[in-house]
Amino acid sequence: MTEANRIKYLRIALVLVGLTFTFGIWPLGILWPSGWSWHAGGRSYYYEMIVTIYATLGIFLILAARDPLANRSLIWFTVWSSVAHGGVMAVQSFDGDHNMGHLAGDVLALFAVAAVLALLAPRGARTVAR
Repeated sequence: MTEANRIKYLRIALVLVGLTFTFGIWPLGILWPSGWSWHAGGRSYYYEMIVTIYATLGIFLILAARDPLANRSLIWFTVWSSVAHGGVMAVQSFDGDHNMGHLAGDVLALFAVAAVLALLAPRGARTVAR
């Protein structure tokens, strides 16, 4: 894949992931709580907080799509934080049958986001004019 194509697809991925993080996580937690909401059954302050963090990240990913080269650190933060968060949740999924749905829900989604963004992330150093 050429660098130009990689950046084009990265821009698309950043917008799609950003929109999903901003507008998709809350409805997924309502529609599929066993795969997306860790504290189902009533109001969850934790869920409200995590959705807010991901919505904020989503907005910044959408903004990063304008110039992915200038936003490499945000892209790599998203990759590695998704791996870390997904890894912790994967381990926690084995803490009772009621959590196993997360392996096919939010855990899988975070690993997919990390893989796609890592695959498409800009390579090499950016030249800075002085």
